[in-house]
Amino acid sequence: MVSNMWTMIVVLVIAWAVLAVVGFAFEGLLWLGVIGVILFFGTIIFGLVRRNRGQGRPTR
Repeated sequence: MVSNMWTMIVVLVIAWAVLAVVGFAFEGLLWLGVIGVILFFGTIIFGLVRRNRGQGRPTR
């Protein structure tokens, strides 16, 4: 299950990076670039928090 979560986070980070690049490449889509950057960093922070929260639990 952990592998599925990390796969999804990686896919989201790539998607947000593509949105940011497209948004900054076209002048009329600057708002898309800003949203892409915000979601990019938000997803990375979410993944790090989830990873750090699970370290204190004993393994079965």
